[in-house]
Amino acid sequence: MAQGDKSKYTDKQKRKAEHIAESYEARGVPENEAEARAWATVNKDDGGGKKPGGSGRGRSTGHPAARKGGESGGKAAGERTAAERSASAKKAAATRKANVATRA
Repeated sequence: MAQGDKSKYTDKQKRKAEHIAESYEARGVPENEAEARAWATVNKDDGGGKKPGGSGRGRSTGHPAARKGGESGGKAAGERTAAERSASAKKAAATRKANVATRA
């Protein structure tokens, strides 16, 4: 179990942490580590428990963890030339083809 009293967290926050932990466990992260990471993510999003007495009560949130990927996505591809992107795509296709041949 993750450290600390979870009584100040809403049911939605608890479900969110459970879902995140399950996702980490599916990727091979140990159960205790997965739960700790899940609660860290909930705290990053919400600033703490949203029930009265919780540190996140009354604070607005921009949901930084939920939006982080969308802000940074596509920047690398946008800075590369068409020829560089094409070469990368051809290399990826060759790798996929080689992987299929290896598995067969």
